[in-house]
Amino acid sequence: MDALDRLAEPGLDLLGRVDTLLAAGAPEGHRLWPLLRRMQVLPGAAVREFLDLHPAPLTGAGHAVRRLVRGYDDTCALLADQVAWSGAAASAYDEARAALLRHLDEGPDSLVGRLESTAGYADALAGWVEGSRAALARALAEVLGSAEAVAVHAATRPGAEAGRAGASAAAEIATRVLGVLGVAYDGAETLLRQWGPSLAETPWRDRATTAPRYGGTTRIGY
Repeated sequence: MDALDRLAEPGLDLLGRVDTLLAAGAPEGHRLWPLLRRMQVLPGAAVREFLDLHPAPLTGAGHAVRRLVRGYDDTCALLADQVAWSGAAASAYDEARAALLRHLDEGPDSLVGRLESTAGYADALAGWVEGSRAALARALAEVLGSAEAVAVHAATRPGAEAGRAGASAAAEIATRVLGVLGVAYDGAETLLRQWGPSLAETPWRDRATTAPRYGGTTRIGY
């Protein structure tokens, strides 16, 4: 359990009240409006969804992907062994073997390279989740202890009228929370742009190997 988990219950209670007040509309011209148009969600609903994001599954995924590399290493070790025979068939086999080795484990565009990039992306996402949760927790701690929170609670008491003060306080809290989430989402998009090219499907980079020919006739095998 991290700081965000500990603040989830009081935070969601406050933000639920904020959402209720904002459902009637935010103050005209408030700086919240650009955030609402961009995010297309109220702060309570946004935080509730974000609470489901945890770094541990992504870290575990990175470890799992790296374990797959061991299997490729074993296969490459087998392919690296030279064959104890010669001739046209042996030469064709050697070409195919070398091509497969390059495809499996030679540079960032190989299968192993893609696996390592995938694991790195998972690690980067885990770091993004951890940092974003910490930033959101700080924002929630600030708004929970703010004068705006007092105003929101007063405006949402049974029988109370929201009024301008309640709507203005709700808009201020929503601006702080959605602002932090907006930065977090920008970070996620940046990660995708950075890692996207190294996560693309890796093509076969060598021409297809043809079967060896003997005396003008293709030998299929008997």
